[in-house]
Amino acid sequence: MLFQTACGLDLSKGQENVPITIDVDLNQVEYPAFQYSPGNVQGPGCELDPGEITLPGCSCLSQSCLDESCSCLKTYGQAYDGSGLLLDRYLADGACCTPLFECNALCACSEACSNRLVERGLSFRLQVFLTRERGWGVRAPEPIHQGAFVCEYAGEVIGREEARRRQLSQGPRDNNYIIAVREHAGLASVTETFVDPFGVGNVGRFLNHSCRPNLVMVPVRVHSALPHLALFARRDICASEELTFDYSGGVSRDGDASRGGQAANEASRTDGLQRKACYCRAQNCTGFLPLDTSVLSDL
Repeated sequence: MLFQTACGLDLSKGQENVPITIDVDLNQVEYPAFQYSPGNVQGPGCELDPGEITLPGCSCLSQSCLDESCSCLKTYGQAYDGSGLLLDRYLADGACCTPLFECNALCACSEACSNRLVERGLSFRLQVFLTRERGWGVRAPEPIHQGAFVCEYAGEVIGREEARRRQLSQGPRDNNYIIAVREHAGLASVTETFVDPFGVGNVGRFLNHSCRPNLVMVPVRVHSALPHLALFARRDICASEELTFDYSGGVSRDGDASRGGQAANEASRTDGLQRKACYCRAQNCTGFLPLDTSVLSDL
């Protein structure tokens, strides 16, 4: 059952800072059945609890942390300026990024600290709607400025074998929501995170792919060693413009991400999996949604 507010139906059932509305007549359209969760939850094969506090905090007593005195900023560097993510750090060609860490529940700084952003949750009102060719999509009825945090891609955090099992069990018409994020910390160290919002997830599960996206995904750690898959605005976004990200990870230099798609049935086949057509209509469109088959290989 959906949650009713003064603004209308709220997809999040009051679990977000702002309601997530649905611009469709649910008497005429079947709404997908899933459990809403604003953040990641522990799933099969995941050894860490995303809600457990495992990272140390700083001892800053100021309202907002300073580079020269904050242990978090000294260790991991500054991620945000006054308006949001420092995009140049993540979008510049050849950039080698350190992981993004925010201050957390163990830090002595205030909740207004400039090194806290993703942990505060949604600040933009988002709306789920039906697109012409790509099923469900997400937009915001208000403009979003470049670098702003928009939402997470949240769901069940699962292990590699569970991701493999779920992907192999999917039929040709099934949507694949599993995203695999691989972070490279040095020449040989790779950290993998698999998130599946199919059964348990947030508004991010409705985001479509684009070969020229207006969002970028960045792994952000707050309280736990498990990252939040945070989506930031790559540029200024107009009101009611569809929000999209690149399922292949695209321009994110601190790691890469790959997901299946939620588009049409036209396809070629890759390793026995069906590739689905991309309808993003971007000038640089590749014609097909990204398809990650690495989870099916034995490492």
